[in-house]
Amino acid sequence: MALGGPVCAYDINDQLSIGGVLAGTTQCQRLSGKAGADNDCDGALPFQPELSFRPTGSDEFFVKAGFAKGNGLNDESPFVLAPWAAYLHDDVKNINGSSRDYLLTAWYQHTFDLRQDATLAATVGIIDGTDYLDENAYANDEYTQFMNEALVNGPNAFLPSYDLGAALVWNTGPWSLRGVVMRVHENDDGNGYAFYGAELGYTLHTALGEGNYRVLLDRTSKDFSNSKDESSHKRASILFSFDQQLGSVIGGYLRFGWQDNEASVNYDGIWSGGIDIRGSPWGRDADNIGLGYACLDGGNPDINRSQVAEGYYRFVINRYLAVSADIQYMKDDLPHQEDPEGFIYGLRMTAEF
Repeated sequence: MALGGPVCAYDINDQLSIGGVLAGTTQCQRLSGKAGADNDCDGALPFQPELSFRPTGSDEFFVKAGFAKGNGLNDESPFVLAPWAAYLHDDVKNINGSSRDYLLTAWYQHTFDLRQDATLAATVGIIDGTDYLDENAYANDEYTQFMNEALVNGPNAFLPSYDLGAALVWNTGPWSLRGVVMRVHENDDGNGYAFYGAELGYTLHTALGEGNYRVLLDRTSKDFSNSKDESSHKRASILFSFDQQLGSVIGGYLRFGWQDNEASVNYDGIWSGGIDIRGSPWGRDADNIGLGYACLDGGNPDINRSQVAEGYYRFVINRYLAVSADIQYMKDDLPHQEDPEGFIYGLRMTAEF
């Protein structure tokens, strides 16, 4: 299956398949330490259908659209980080300031067989940088794993999604090398910019199980402003992302890294980690529990630090449908206002097809 392709695709024939995800959540926040903040509940329903056409064994055309009803608590939460990292109603309209609605990705990929144990996949089109960079077995999917933005990807790696770009993925034995170049229509300053990312990965097999160890370097063109509203600054970061099986039941992950603060950024450092517990000890092999924590150091004068702790239980109904009960604790240390702190309780249902 190509990177970014359907998870549970339905094959219409040997060349054509459809897939996607439909997810719904209700989240309720119970807050303290933020004057005027509402203890509220809200929901959202994103739908992302996908279509894959493979005319040959080496070529693929892929399209993914995104639709959503509601923004959930992402608009109402007083926290800097989004309690659900999914693309919701406002996110799928005027994507990256491009005036494009609903079309998330549309790309062509060709895979070259270099030799017996080496391949090179080249992709061009409208792509998602997170399909290629900062993958993690236990903390990388907002529909089936952690919901909070801090535990899905490293926010300080500023990976862009859903814009024009190209990607190369080279695999040989346990090694992989990935590169992404994108031209993003607009950042928060209203400027278009270029993004460059490269990731080196190694897969290790031991008696404990499989482990993946990655280091990611990325940077942008000089199209960002600093805290003094002076333009022509770049963003650059280094991020480490590890995941390791610790036997047949438990797995763990660690993600840490830093970005420079030449430009004005929310966070310049992140430390996050957690464990995954399979449901086999209590007779639910497909279920799992996820526990994670992230601490992010502020990169501009308005944020000192953010902390996130999250736990979920995912109950698998069948190969297509699962329900997750989720709880998050969030706290922001903000130097110029009262610090928001509190819990967010959520129930998420996800259908993958």
